[in-house]
Amino acid sequence: MTRPKKRRHIRCSPDIKYFKPAGVPVRTLSEICLTADELEAMRLVHMEGLYQENAAESMGISRQTLGRILSRAQSKITSALVGGMAIRIECVENVATENERPDIIEETERRGRHGRRRGGRRDTDSD
Repeated sequence: MTRPKKRRHIRCSPDIKYFKPAGVPVRTLSEICLTADELEAMRLVHMEGLYQENAAESMGISRQTLGRILSRAQSKITSALVGGMAIRIECVENVATENERPDIIEETERRGRHGRRRGGRRDTDSD
């Protein structure tokens, strides 16, 4: 029996959930599903510029799990772009919203690599 998945902390909920090549009817397209945790991992690492360790902490998962999620998402997106497929963004179970874990999100965004604040100062309890 497999271990149950940990709840992921997702802040991103896009209004647009379907992308397809222009000028191609939907009925003729193959479709790839991108899960909410894959989209959130891509957003944190590629748009927000967080290191994988910080992005994983923000989502409430390990860095290794984040790496696997990113790899899976990049593979799906590349396949869709190269193969001319549609991309559908799905909701995923075991998701905690921003309101359920704002402390982790705020703390992670303030730090850079190795627990340092942006600008090189190391975080201490005296701040």
